[in-house]
Amino acid sequence: MNVMLFHSTYGLRPAVRAAADRLRAAGHEVWTPDLFEGRTFDTVEEGMAFNEEIGKDELLKRAVLAAAPYSERGLVYGGFSLGASIAQTLALGDEKARGLLLLHGTSDIAESASVDELPVQLHVAEPDQFETDDWLSAWYLQMRRAGADVEVYRYAGAGHLYTDPDLPDYDAEAAEATWKVALGFLDSL
Repeated sequence: MNVMLFHSTYGLRPAVRAAADRLRAAGHEVWTPDLFEGRTFDTVEEGMAFNEEIGKDELLKRAVLAAAPYSERGLVYGGFSLGASIAQTLALGDEKARGLLLLHGTSDIAESASVDELPVQLHVAEPDQFETDDWLSAWYLQMRRAGADVEVYRYAGAGHLYTDPDLPDYDAEAAEATWKVALGFLDSL
């Protein structure tokens, strides 16, 4: 599969590169665009402040420009937290999208969104302060209404960005379980 993998609000950190390497080792072609142009952050607050400074429209523009040269190949869009929300927006707007792999995040869904059984897999902590149960229930129903084929995996007790070993949220067991399921998902596409 051809995978476009977007980083979180922390920026393009070693964990994102390691995830891409893991996917490449399984035979996938992976791109990890740097939407923050080299900036990384130590706290979510710093990253969110920078994200707000850039603005959602500019981030989406950067993401579209990064994906455009490869979209004809039929991309699987994926991302971590903020990157997952960006991936979701791009996948729902790309008729050639082959799948959507969401790690730690989701996004609003336009009322007009429509896909033809797009395979979607979400991995999220339980509970997660950024992805509450009520939000996830509404998100799931909206994605199904849009025509997506959705799978949701919850990881009890894990922190929000539990796949990043350099963050306090890290949960080795949940991270390994996530990658095992995610690799199976990519292999099924």
